[in-house]
Amino acid sequence: MSARNHFSLILLSQVLAASGAAQSVVPDSAPTIGHAKPELVDRVIANQKKNEEALDLYERIERLETSKNPNSPVPTAVKISRVVPNGTGMDRIPMGPDGHPADPVAYRAELEGLEKALALIVEGRSQRGAVEKYAKRRKDRNDLIDATRNAFLYTFVANEQRGDRTLSKYQMSPNPAFKPMSRFTSIFPKVHGNVWIDEDAAELARIEGDVTEDISIGLFLGKIYRGSHFMQERYQIAPGLWLPSFTQYDFDGRK
Repeated sequence: MSARNHFSLILLSQVLAASGAAQSVVPDSAPTIGHAKPELVDRVIANQKKNEEALDLYERIERLETSKNPNSPVPTAVKISRVVPNGTGMDRIPMGPDGHPADPVAYRAELEGLEKALALIVEGRSQRGAVEKYAKRRKDRNDLIDATRNAFLYTFVANEQRGDRTLSKYQMSPNPAFKPMSRFTSIFPKVHGNVWIDEDAAELARIEGDVTEDISIGLFLGKIYRGSHFMQERYQIAPGLWLPSFTQYDFDGRK
């Protein structure tokens, strides 16, 4: 994985966790209009966790476009993969431009390898450490969602239509009273943007944000520079299930 992709995955995962959980921190004295009620906040948090868990259950087709210049109409590289949860992460099987196998022989070999890996997990052999490690990452993710209630303040901006759904747009600002307790939560004060909530469904529909200060990732991994931008759209793909349909990172950083 490239350094830029590593940066973006870490940052977006933390901010999305916060956006699903943080609406309860808007104080009564803030200049808001119809800020979220506690019961709505609880539903948003629960739904965010449920949607994250669904990513470990549903396979999907992923199209990844990489560009060195964000203004270029033609991406530098395009990768299309069949993403299959495997119990210890995600298995990505290369696909052709039309979303079908480009090389049937190689595709079959990938599926056979995945089948063997899944069998080892089911039988409890050799993969126990990897399964436990992945379970810990999932738990850490849920703990992070719960811990970020105080990371941001949300100010109501307006209601907007997206198709036949009404979304409530909130400005997302770092909470000055928030005290980061880990290197991951230390990212929150350096991000601001907007979130769109479908209040009828209590679901996060869109998030868009900017990095306001340089962010160091790990001790030696590198840095995301101020001015980097990210956006994600989420849609209902089945009753009660909202998953990402489009994600864009415009990140500038170094190794």
